[in-house]
Formats: sequence, C-alpha cells, structure tokens
Amino acid sequence: MATGLLRRATTTPAVISPISRLLLSRLHATEASPPPQSPTTMKTFQIYRWNPDNPSKPELKNYEINLKDCGPMVLDALIKIKNEIDPSLTFRRSCREGICGSCAMNIDGCNGLACLTKIETSSTAASMVTPLPHMFVIKDLVVDMTNFYNQYKSIEPWLKRKNPATTPGKEYLQTKEDRKKLDGMDECILCACCSTSCPSYWWNPESYLGPAALLHAHRWIADSRDEYTEERLEAINDEFKLYRCHTIMNCTRACPKGLNPAKQIQQIKRLEAK
Repeated sequence: MATGLLRRATTTPAVISPISRLLLSRLHATEASPPPQSPTTMKTFQIYRWNPDNPSKPELKNYEINLKDCGPMVLDALIKIKNEIDPSLTFRRSCREGICGSCAMNIDGCNGLACLTKIETSSTAASMVTPLPHMFVIKDLVVDMTNFYNQYKSIEPWLKRKNPATTPGKEYLQTKEDRKKLDGMDECILCACCSTSCPSYWWNPESYLGPAALLHAHRWIADSRDEYTEERLEAINDEFKLYRCHTIMNCTRACPKGLNPAKQIQQIKRLEAK
C-alpha cells in the first residue's frame, strides 16, 4: 500500500496525504545519501611473548584489533589475535565460561580469567596481558602449574573414612546444615589466581601451600563425612605450610569466583589453636 501511495504522489502532488509526504521524504533521503558507517574502535593489546625455542629476552608485543569485530572479553581478543594476526601466540583456554580456570593470567596488573574479564573500552590506553606472576613460563602466557598441583595433591583432597559405610554401596549422608558449611570452598576451580597474587607464595613457593591448597584443606577438614580431621590438621600444622600466611588478602581480591581463601585459612588457624 505504501508503494502505491508513493507512485500516486509522483503524478498527482495535489492529493498527497501527510503520511505519504513522510514516506516520500524518507525515501528520497535514503536514495540521496548512503547509510552512515559506524566508527571503528581500535584497541591495542600489549602481550607478553617468550619462546623457549628462541630464548631471547622476553618482550611485550603490541597487537591492534577492531573491537567492532570482536567479542567483549579479553579471551575473545586473544583468540582473534591468534586466528587473524599471529598464530604463534600461545595461551590456555577451554570452557570460556569461568568453570575450568584454564585461561588464568594477569590482565592490566590484576590476576583473573580472560574469559570473565571484559575488555576496557572506556579508555584508549593499551591493555597489558602477562602470565600469572612468579611462575615459570613455558611459553608466552602459559605457566608451569606442576608445583601448584602437587601442593593441592599433598592435602589429600578426597573423602577419607575410618569406618566403612553401614550399608555397602550407599552414599554417606550429610545434613543440609553440614553441607552448607562447605559453601565458599567447593566452588574453587584451581585457577591459581589467588596463590599467584600472594607475596608469601612468591617468597616460599616450595614450602608454603598457598591460599588455594589451604582452602581445599579446610574444605575436607570441615566436611562432616570425613573422619581424618585431626590427621589433616596435624599434616599442615607447620611454620611454612600454614603459618606463612600473613593475611595480606590479595588472594580474596584476586579470586574470580568471589571466594575468600584468607577466611578459610583463619578458620584452620583457629582449629589449630584449640
């Protein structure tokens, strides 16, 4: 119907209705000028680069991308750079949902997950992306997690029982109240953001267990189904394993899941003091 009105308007101007005039003016405006182009938003990323096959001095390499063609997260930018600019860029990633913890790195001076960290668009300053601090770098943004995982393994993160289940093949029951005590601990994804933000862990990485391992230690100490509470407390009652924590709170600020490792360490210290 609108087309018919426009055709009549070109032959009989005296009978143009207000609606037809509006449609006609819009049509002429569209034909006269092309649609405006959306401005590009360029962003520079300074990314730490080091290759063990060519062990020269590490460097920060600049990459510029158009944010209009990129997702909102830092991981989206890294994937775009690797796919379209420099395929040699190396980093870990998996779930892209803040569940696996693979893409932990230092972004603009703060530890975090690249998949959960939004690209800073309010500033034209370059964003700096480096590996987790005070860790051995394997290549680029990939660090060696061997020591971190060994410390986690050392606290024996599994249910330990002295008495077998009363009914074989059945689960160990737990009240809702006891289960609630584990909230804030079993959500940890072992990304190492907390431990690698802790100065005590930087200074004593071989002897201090670190916030992540100690949080998991308290997770099993607090579990009502576990029967090795005293043995677990004794195993970490050490000047370095536990008491290198000076409650600096960097671990709590760095946790991408909003957990409080420092609080769990303090809970262990209270139990040790009894």
